Amino acid sequence: MQITDKNTSTESSIPAEKITRAFTQAKTEGRGVLIPYFMCGYPSAEQSIELIVAAVEGGADIIELGMPFSDPLADGATVQHAGHIALQRGMNIKGCMEIARQVSARTSVALILMGYYNPVMAYGLERFCADARANGVSGLIIPDLPPEEAGPLQQIAQANGLTLIFLLPPTTTDKRIQQVVDLTLSEGNGFIYCVSLSGVTGSRDELPAHLHSFIERIHGYTNGRIPLAVGFGLSTPAHIAEVTSYAEGAVVGSALIHLIDKHSPQEQVTAIRQYIQSLAQK
Repeated sequence: MQITDKNTSTESSIPAEKITRAFTQAKTEGRGVLIPYFMCGYPSAEQSIELIVAAVEGGADIIELGMPFSDPLADGATVQHAGHIALQRGMNIKGCMEIARQVSARTSVALILMGYYNPVMAYGLERFCADARANGVSGLIIPDLPPEEAGPLQQIAQANGLTLIFLLPPTTTDKRIQQVVDLTLSEGNGFIYCVSLSGVTGSRDELPAHLHSFIERIHGYTNGRIPLAVGFGLSTPAHIAEVTSYAEGAVVGSALIHLIDKHSPQEQVTAIRQYIQSLAQK
């Protein structure tokens, strides 16, 4: 559990090092890193903070904070639904920063903002990265930002001690894998987000048959120098156990939104904490 008193914690001068430490600790303990995804502002700003803290109490190692966007191309119906509700209730980048601030004040977990590039550009790259650091964020995931165009944001992120994390789908070319490996190595912290299947997010009953070979293909380029985390479609303890037998981390997103939707506000915190405990390999 990474709950902390912010006044007595010692924070690294490089926020991204929190991510590296999470993977290092998990490796020492012989398990994978568990990375839950929460949409900021869903089901409300206040409740999303409590749910994130409950996930940390349940054993989450890193938290992805989703920033809602009106045109989320990579999101399946479940995440789109959560983002739509969050936007309707007034969530924006400034609100996501406030959620990060409150979570980082109550826990020592690494936080990663995940969202689309247009709102980030509209907010201003310099301002976005500076505010992210000031509010306890360690990394960024921008799914619609290709590596070829990521230079400006990556440079500003690194100047603020943040890491920019890239996604690789199963259909990716060898050239793209090498490019993402080189960019990630240049940062010195972070991981590569391996998308389990081509398409949008959403929980599924079975993991793709090709997943293990896909991860081994990327391992051939990283040679153990960069952690790999698998996301899209993971929802059960068996999924997490299987994925972390050949990758260093696992991301769970849509299943958490389904769980929130199935419980009353009074039940959600306990339900999330218990679900994360069932997934955590601790």
